[in-house]
Amino acid sequence: MHTAVFDIGKTNKKFSVFDENLAEIHREYTTLPESEDEDGFAGEDLALLTAWMHETLEKALLRSDFEITRLNFSTYGASFVHIDQKGQPVTPLYNYLKPFPEALQAEFYQLAGGKEDFCVRTASPALGMLNSGLQLYWLQQLRPRQFATIKYSLHLPQYCSYLFSGQPWSEFTSIGCHTGLWDFSRNGYHHWLTTSGIASKLPESVNAARKMSVMVHGRTIEVGVGMHDSSAALLPYLLNSREPFLLLSTGTWNITFNPFSTELLTQAELNQDCLNYMRLDGGPVKASRLFFGNEFNRQTSQLAEVFGKKGGHYHHTLTFDEELYRKWSVPMEPFFHLETMQYPDKAFFRLLRSSGDKFPNPEEAFYSLMIEMMRCQGAVGAPGWPLATPKGNRFVDGGFSQSDVFIHLLRRASGI
Repeated sequence: MHTAVFDIGKTNKKFSVFDENLAEIHREYTTLPESEDEDGFAGEDLALLTAWMHETLEKALLRSDFEITRLNFSTYGASFVHIDQKGQPVTPLYNYLKPFPEALQAEFYQLAGGKEDFCVRTASPALGMLNSGLQLYWLQQLRPRQFATIKYSLHLPQYCSYLFSGQPWSEFTSIGCHTGLWDFSRNGYHHWLTTSGIASKLPESVNAARKMSVMVHGRTIEVGVGMHDSSAALLPYLLNSREPFLLLSTGTWNITFNPFSTELLTQAELNQDCLNYMRLDGGPVKASRLFFGNEFNRQTSQLAEVFGKKGGHYHHTLTFDEELYRKWSVPMEPFFHLETMQYPDKAFFRLLRSSGDKFPNPEEAFYSLMIEMMRCQGAVGAPGWPLATPKGNRFVDGGFSQSDVFIHLLRRASGI
């Protein structure tokens, strides 16, 4: 009996099969070209993604070397698929990077009781389309004909589940990822959903542990309701750790989770780009975030271009070098200038396209960049529990956990 999981990132899409001991016995990746919405803004090609998922699972079910009896989904958040009465998407999957009209945003905050009150209650900074609930308001106001055809709006993990189960659900980890939907002060949906008439577009909310037994490509399979990917990364640690901990989940976003604080986020923490996520059962998880992986990819690609390194991935095999660390960790005017920790208006760093007289080789440029970025990572920590505080355990998950340089620098920044 084996478990299959679709892990859908904005860039890479992964399909894995696990045995009864949760050892991965099969994995395949793909990247899919994006399509443009009606405004010409690039985003996920929903038709391509749907076709790939169906084809991938069907091929796996035909294999004789494993027997898939369970299926679940982990995807990026802040993204809705809007379906009609027949279960068909009625809009593109709008990219959460799409700009949100300022005038409409001001109108929304007036409806929701004011920007500051809205952010405190929903435990999220004001992020435009990245507050996925605002996507619903945007559709209602600017695409009323399409909005009228919507039966249900499903977050992407739940839409992936719907493709195979046919059952529409809302789910707590998706609802709680900076959506602007949940009022943490009253442990329920924010009043703006009812005031605007949008609440009816959201199906019943369930725990992520919910599963359904359905026929999929001729096989009986237990299908889960899906989870927001960052919350999915946190789950194994919550289930297996008996002591308090911080989890740094690394990737496009580096998210530091503090699941052991029960206090509401303060305005000061929100101003520092902190937010709440949610557990499977709807409980809050304080977190802070840094657009680390996205900026890392952008900067290292430019470094590769400057130094004539093809592909931009030369840094993956680098091991920690104490001499380079000492050389580039001394106080100096930074080469990679910090602009802001707020997303999505600006990048965190602007690369000064450095000539050889500043960096004699790409390795030294890479160390300078990583040390400056790690200073930002170390400063972010988690609300109520800075990363440098020697309290509890620390876990690192995701792509950067495999980087020897990242782990060594994180230890130095954390005082470990």
